[in-house]
Amino acid sequence: MSATVRLRLQPLGTSVEIPRGSRLQDVLFPYGVEFPCGGEGRCRGCRVRVLEGSLPVTSEHAEILAPSELEAGWRLACRCVAESDLTLELAQWETAILSDDSSFAFTPREGLGIAVDVGTTTLAAQILDLTTGNVLAVRTALNNQAQHGADIMSRIGFAVAGKGLPALTKLIRDQVGGMVGELLGESGREPGSLRDIVLVRNTAMHHLFCGIDCTPLSRYPFEPERDGLMTFAAEDLGWAPGFHPLIRFQPCLGGFVGSDILAGIIATNLHKSSEPVCLIDLGTNGEIVAGAEGRLLCCSTAAGPAFEGARISMGMRAVTGAIAEVMRDGDQLACRTLGDVPPRGICGSGLVDAAAVLLDLDRVTFRGRIAGGGNSVGLAGSVSLTQTDIRELQLAKGAIAAGIRILLRELGLQPGDLHSVYLAGAFGNYVRTRSAHRIGLLPFMPDAVVSSGNTALRGAKCILFEDAGFVQALAGRIEHVSLHARSDFQDIYVEEMSFPPA
Repeated sequence: MSATVRLRLQPLGTSVEIPRGSRLQDVLFPYGVEFPCGGEGRCRGCRVRVLEGSLPVTSEHAEILAPSELEAGWRLACRCVAESDLTLELAQWETAILSDDSSFAFTPREGLGIAVDVGTTTLAAQILDLTTGNVLAVRTALNNQAQHGADIMSRIGFAVAGKGLPALTKLIRDQVGGMVGELLGESGREPGSLRDIVLVRNTAMHHLFCGIDCTPLSRYPFEPERDGLMTFAAEDLGWAPGFHPLIRFQPCLGGFVGSDILAGIIATNLHKSSEPVCLIDLGTNGEIVAGAEGRLLCCSTAAGPAFEGARISMGMRAVTGAIAEVMRDGDQLACRTLGDVPPRGICGSGLVDAAAVLLDLDRVTFRGRIAGGGNSVGLAGSVSLTQTDIRELQLAKGAIAAGIRILLRELGLQPGDLHSVYLAGAFGNYVRTRSAHRIGLLPFMPDAVVSSGNTALRGAKCILFEDAGFVQALAGRIEHVSLHARSDFQDIYVEEMSFPPA
């Protein structure tokens, strides 16, 4: 018997040879198969269909997949190993990853610099000529750690179990190192001219890249033991020799408020504003900064992964086949699907739209119940929202709205007092502000909200030109508000879970 087997992957038309007995989870992630629950067999995100060959049906398959799906050949990739040649149908999607092409003021310096946004889901990196500020090359990618969990808490759980942390640290260091090498190659410059690499992201990614124990992030009071500036040499990270830049992972601001928010503050000049302003990054952890009269307050709140499509019965990332927009057409729903193909599921922006329209049509009550006592409501094609999906959205939006309310209360402000509200990140770039306002996610008037793109990457580029002392001093100015330590948070959270009346 051969020691290897051949996998044919459709519709890619790709064929790969792998060791017999390989876990499909280890093989298929680079080809677009997602593992939202980290390969725990709790979701349906990693489904593949057997076209030729055989994969046995286990009790876990039977628990998650319907009999009709099993009969059609669908299996959970995370529960399978390849013992023979197989032809598999994959759901391969192209993902839009936010980069940044904004201009900003800077003081020239010599050499090259690289800015990296080390996101939970995606990575974005740019190499700059520090003399001119010109971007010479760009690289984006899905974070390879996602094969061990799509959301932060799944990944932290993997990190604190057994040897999970070294595995995750090696994955992300190797991936970023590969991107750095590709950027240098495309720039056409000598590796020795690379002076500086600035990395930013949330507290969990800070720990996972730097190899810091994540245990404090996994339990109450969820406060890291080490979250300051971390510096490395290329050799420390196992990167190829030939360049010797200063590698800096920027400091976090407290709790789950990471250096991506520090970078966002710099990118939007929040720290220089004379008007009341706010910066919000919506994701698994909603990170919020509010400022007025020289004070800057920040907090993070566990919104859960609903805005990224996880834990929604037919949820998915904003990729081909996702319902990304839902509008009202008389008494009906009109849905727009990314890629103009039949809908496969719904992403975060579509989820917010759908809830807003269903509220306007009185198909969902302000308490979040589906009208008429039903358990689901159809959107388009076979895609529907369940009562549980709507509850997940209420939990997510209630957490964000409660965080906003508490920060504004600390500053003596009302939502209408804010001059500008900067919405950062991929979800913030695509969500419709009218819909977010309608469901109570963003309690501001829509014309005050500014979709600001990848402020983390833009801020990281700005930091390449800043004195390290300035960045440290700014981080020290920002007050972290620990929501879980406040006696009023739970009451406000429960209040904010309801949708606003029409």
